[in-house]
Amino acid sequence: MTSTDGGAGVDADGGSGAGGSDASVEGERLQKVMAAAGVASRRASEILIAEGRVEVNGEVVTEPGRRVLPTDRVAVDGVAVQTDTTRRYVMLNKPVGIVSTMSDERGRPDLRPFVSGYEERLFNVGRLDANTSGLLVLTNDGELAHVLAHPSFGVSKTYIAKVDGAVTPQTIATLRAGVDLEDGSIAADAARLMNRSDSSSLVELTLHSGRNRIVRRMLAAVGHPVRELVRRSFGPLHLGTLAIGQSRELTSIELGELRTLSGAEPPVGGGADAVTDTATADSAREKG
Repeated sequence: MTSTDGGAGVDADGGSGAGGSDASVEGERLQKVMAAAGVASRRASEILIAEGRVEVNGEVVTEPGRRVLPTDRVAVDGVAVQTDTTRRYVMLNKPVGIVSTMSDERGRPDLRPFVSGYEERLFNVGRLDANTSGLLVLTNDGELAHVLAHPSFGVSKTYIAKVDGAVTPQTIATLRAGVDLEDGSIAADAARLMNRSDSSSLVELTLHSGRNRIVRRMLAAVGHPVRELVRRSFGPLHLGTLAIGQSRELTSIELGELRTLSGAEPPVGGGADAVTDTATADSAREKG
């Protein structure tokens, strides 16, 4: 197993990942530290511990209740786990041509230039394919990221697509009612026609699905291939006037809304949008 870059997390009940007045005295529970670092959800971390795959200061630990201090060295399958203590939450307007990973094995342009100004080691929550621009969340809060990226939580995302041809109201109705694809039918949570001409149209779609390239496939299925695609919102977050290639930290209100949205822990086993920093997984499971 390969651990991901990550930082401290947020309790499922919205409390601080380093929280508790006794944290400085007794430390944090091992599974909580692992979840905060982006290794896995807390329940999945408990399984890793029970399987004897976790070490603290070189000693194998099999009890998930073990408490660790900031000075302790934690490793999973021999890979050191980073336990940053400063949480960072960033919204990026990802440009076209950038793959959603911090390190791409094929040498393609990746996200590293956009996080170079932050001391913390950030990773992306979910991903957009290289040809899709728009809102991408970057953080070192592994536990929050695992929840937000897990498809079982159905975080809604809104896209604006420029497509070939003149989209009709009937086509919009079809997108709302459901489109048959090779991996099953899918209906947009919301769809509207923003503008059209004889040669192209602007369509806004909102979905909570995490399927690969779902927006492009839906629009192609109704006869309107995508020319350009932008993700404008992710859950309660909206791009607003944030320019392409620019980033900003989330406001306290935005962060509170994300914590409210992620008030439960995802099932064990990851998912199509599981947090990762491996280029191979990124290229195989890009979204949009």
